[in-house]
Amino acid sequence: MQTAGTERPATIHDIAAMCGVAASTVSRALSTPDRVNIRTRARIEAAAAELNYTPNSQAKALSSGRTGAVGVLVPDITNPFYFDLIRGTQLQLKAAGYTQLLVDTEESDEVEASSMEQLRKSADGIIVTASRLSDEALLAAAAKIPIVTINRDVAGVPAVVIDTPSATSQALDHLISLGHTRIAYMAGPLTSQSSTLRWNALATAAEDRGVEVRRLGPFAPKTQSGAAAADAAVHSGVTACIAFNDLIAIGMLQRLRERGIRVPEDMSVVGCDDIFGADFCNPPLTTMASPIEQAGRVSVSMLLAQLNPLAGGGSRSRSLMPTHLTVRGSTGPAPQPV
Repeated sequence: MQTAGTERPATIHDIAAMCGVAASTVSRALSTPDRVNIRTRARIEAAAAELNYTPNSQAKALSSGRTGAVGVLVPDITNPFYFDLIRGTQLQLKAAGYTQLLVDTEESDEVEASSMEQLRKSADGIIVTASRLSDEALLAAAAKIPIVTINRDVAGVPAVVIDTPSATSQALDHLISLGHTRIAYMAGPLTSQSSTLRWNALATAAEDRGVEVRRLGPFAPKTQSGAAAADAAVHSGVTACIAFNDLIAIGMLQRLRERGIRVPEDMSVVGCDDIFGADFCNPPLTTMASPIEQAGRVSVSMLLAQLNPLAGGGSRSRSLMPTHLTVRGSTGPAPQPV
């Protein structure tokens, strides 16, 4: 039995010993109280309060089939893009009475797969952002536990898709209006569906408008990759770049400044995500913006519809979030040939 000064948390066996009943009776009294005599239940509840008993979430999950937790997987916890998204999922889950289990998958499909497998034991569902898994692996995972993806569109898996491909066309039109005809797309990871979709949309739009767009990279979605991206852009002879994300774009601004290349006078740079700090750059970054926190909230609503189909509210298999171009100081007229 637990005594004062004992650091070990109380268990149902401690309560059972105090009340002189079986542990199974304590379990029933605390989980399904209607199945236990009212006097016995009162003794058990009083003993639980005296011992400061806290139900074990894993044991509760075994008896109820629910954990009250939802896993949220992000590929890089240090990427500011995910700050608002995580806030959106956290607030929406908290309002619904769920706990958020946040996992950094380190841009690794192996870490992502193992994390999803482990979360099957401790979470009721999973929200996966920018998944690096194959379509087949995602479908297999979704067959085992309710899943909603963000920025990864796979038929058969509910998804929240941020419509950045359409924003790349807006960015292209903006650069063309400034006189740019040689433009580069600084691609993200090869396993990023978002990067592939943006490039496809950009290539199609460029062909329709009769301008040259080339794909450079891939580059890791980090500020440190910006130096290599900037060097590649300069070597290619383009006058403007559209980066996979703001981190690469910000790294490019730093590297171009080091090389004495003026932005936007010599080179224009466009980012994507409008992360915190994008407007503090020198110069402030032109970028593609989207309602990131809202995307997190919508993903939770879609997951809860899977977990509680009888609660109403309908079930969506896909939600498209709009994007727009925010023009700042990193884009300007194309340089005139010398």
